[in-house]
Amino acid sequence: MELKRLFDCIEWQLQNHPRQDMLAAKEGGQWRLYNTTQVKDIVDKLSAGLTAIGIGANDNSIEGRDKIAVLSKNRPEWIFLDLAVQQTGAVLVPVYPTVHVNDLEFILNDAQVKMIFVNDEDLFLKVQSVKNKVPSLQQVFSFEHVSGCNHWKEILTKGTEADKQKVQVTSAKITGEDLLTIIYTSGTTGTPKGVMLTHNNVMSNVQSSLNCVFFEMGISGRKALSFLPLNHIFERMISYVYMFSGTGIYYAENLDTVGDNLKEVKPQVFATVPRLLEKVYEKIMARAEKLTGIKRKLFFWALDLAQQFEINKNKGSWYNIKLAIANKLVFSKWREALGNELICIVTGAAACQVKLIRIFTAAKIPILEGYGQTESSPVISVNRFPESGRMFGTVGPAIDGVEIKIAEDGEILSKGPHVMKGYYKRPDITANEMTGEWYHTGDIGTLVTSLRAKGLTFLKITDRKKEIFKTSGGKYVAPQPIENKMVESPFIEQIMVVGAEQKFAGALIVPAFNVVVEWAKKQGLNISNDPEEIIRNEKVLELFRDVVEENNKNFNPVEQVKKFELLPYAWSVDGGEMTPTMKLKRKVIQEKYRDAIQRIYR
Repeated sequence: MELKRLFDCIEWQLQNHPRQDMLAAKEGGQWRLYNTTQVKDIVDKLSAGLTAIGIGANDNSIEGRDKIAVLSKNRPEWIFLDLAVQQTGAVLVPVYPTVHVNDLEFILNDAQVKMIFVNDEDLFLKVQSVKNKVPSLQQVFSFEHVSGCNHWKEILTKGTEADKQKVQVTSAKITGEDLLTIIYTSGTTGTPKGVMLTHNNVMSNVQSSLNCVFFEMGISGRKALSFLPLNHIFERMISYVYMFSGTGIYYAENLDTVGDNLKEVKPQVFATVPRLLEKVYEKIMARAEKLTGIKRKLFFWALDLAQQFEINKNKGSWYNIKLAIANKLVFSKWREALGNELICIVTGAAACQVKLIRIFTAAKIPILEGYGQTESSPVISVNRFPESGRMFGTVGPAIDGVEIKIAEDGEILSKGPHVMKGYYKRPDITANEMTGEWYHTGDIGTLVTSLRAKGLTFLKITDRKKEIFKTSGGKYVAPQPIENKMVESPFIEQIMVVGAEQKFAGALIVPAFNVVVEWAKKQGLNISNDPEEIIRNEKVLELFRDVVEENNKNFNPVEQVKKFELLPYAWSVDGGEMTPTMKLKRKVIQEKYRDAIQRIYR
């Protein structure tokens, strides 16, 4: 069958790869499986019910199509809703559960949302707090049973045979050019922008990802664990990759249970962001620091071998023998903790430390780092599963159908069927982001050809165009490479380089307090567990001066961090300093920690 729309995944599975576990989630402590036939039945009833209560494409225009919002954690009902809304010709507007109420009010009004689905009571109350300020919002439904809120299953009984037939007629007319979704970018600055993506935008990404990655690694017919927010196009797109490859999707209960869920589900693949990989590695290293004797020596011997690993390069039989021993004795335990059946991990949304990719790959846990944005549906490039299609320090070659070029100022431009239809109601911003068919990513990068990797051309990201700043001496500083290198230190949890219009580069640093406390114990230092006191301890400050100075050797004088301030608390999404995809909101941090920055330059 010809695949043009995302909701075709159900029919594709029925014809090619019906599963007993198309979707699965924990209900009452047990895994509840939904087979392909059940998913189709639920989605068709939900589509008919939505049609019965007045949801549809109306005049088929972008403005005319009804907008349905969803504010929920990952769960099968999220996908049921997505597929059902698509079949009615309406448009899904996903919103992060952590959204600030001011942004929620803006999004619901900007998109003129007619109906919203929430996960639970907390999110219901969040919507209720702005409901009176959103004239378009007519109904609220919840996935959990919530007092005072309509339950989503009520809709399943509302559709008549006539409604079902109407859905069939409507869905048959939907083409690849029709609007699929409006996704409001989390944004590191300014007001959220609604990115309009068509079926063709996302389907082109799904098909290219299938061809470039998934069929190469034999994921078809396997299991995946899902825990990145479906509100983000990365997890949502890859969910359709799973469904179009006959891969069952299991939803983690929450981020705290991912470790347990990995052992229960034993998936072959999952998608993640670098910060979660860093946390896994930090836990491994924290346990390693407590080892003694031969076990400790063996662990750090294996780690040293992994740090020497190279891709597409044979380091000799003696190295290979030693690495095989390290894999059997040490890294096998890492793989067991991840379910022991992983074929690979896909990562994106932010830069991943090369050191981590190298170590995990040596440990037979390949990490495929990719690159893209909401505006590109999202994948522009990705490292492939065969080693010949991978290169450390890059985000891989462009996927099928995608073109990349580097502008004169170093900005990465991309062209192809993956590029968005535009920003909702904002043709002015759309015009600023596009030059003809070329989308301006806002990232700086280079194209690198690797003779080792069959002469393929790989994309390497060097910085964000908007994040580069100029010192008072007129020198440009790109903060991201400095931050990526500094955060490799086990003592640094988070860092942001500052220095615009100042004499030198400085940094705000959040220490990895658990690591610092362990270090202090080994040094025989008697320090408090209170972060406020730790950051004022002279021995701790001396430690961080040494860490910063050691890392400064990797950069030229203008890029070196001359002074820094330690901060007592980590930046977070809830605190407003980070986006849901774990990017720093630099302007927010600069404003929030203005006094600390002033102390750097006092």
